[in-house]
Amino acid sequence: MIRVPEVRLVGENIEVGVYRTEEALRMAEERGLDLVEISPNATPPVCRIIDYNKFLYEKKKKEKEMKAKAHKSEVKEIRFTPNTDDHDFDFKSKHAEKFLKDGNKVKTYVQFKGRAIMFKERGELILLKFAERLADVGSLEGMPTMEGKRMIAIFAPKAAKKKEGGKESKDGKEGGGKEQQQPREPRPAPAAEGKPEQKA
Repeated sequence: MIRVPEVRLVGENIEVGVYRTEEALRMAEERGLDLVEISPNATPPVCRIIDYNKFLYEKKKKEKEMKAKAHKSEVKEIRFTPNTDDHDFDFKSKHAEKFLKDGNKVKTYVQFKGRAIMFKERGELILLKFAERLADVGSLEGMPTMEGKRMIAIFAPKAAKKKEGGKESKDGKEGGGKEQQQPREPRPAPAAEGKPEQKA
């Protein structure tokens, strides 16, 4: 409830200025709307005559948009070993796809232990296969690199591209090709004009 004696009215179809609070409330009531403070700390407070429910809806909508824009991408980690089987690979691939679709980066690495460090090429094959699996939703930022006993690859989210469907030509056939015309049958040559028959 507005408890100050005067307010400054702004908005559409309103003569901007300072009004007695009672008068401003009466103007809002005549329009079937509400008197809403938009700058309560101003002197006098700034008010608008608007639909309060609509005002709250727009306010929440803007807050939601600002929160969405403020979303910071995270770096999610996916771990493999040189002996990762197909089931585990598929399971972790689905997780990585979800992370990338949510706008996060994915740091993938193959952990080598003991003598497994001798099979670096196996780790590289796993990461390149992983890159192929994620090609639709993420892009590899660089070739796999070794850091200690880990081979690492980082994936960044990729914007989804719309697939362009084949356009149909006017005659309803794909490719816009023209319908081939059937060859016409040759017309019979006109009969030679003969001499008129003479009556006996």
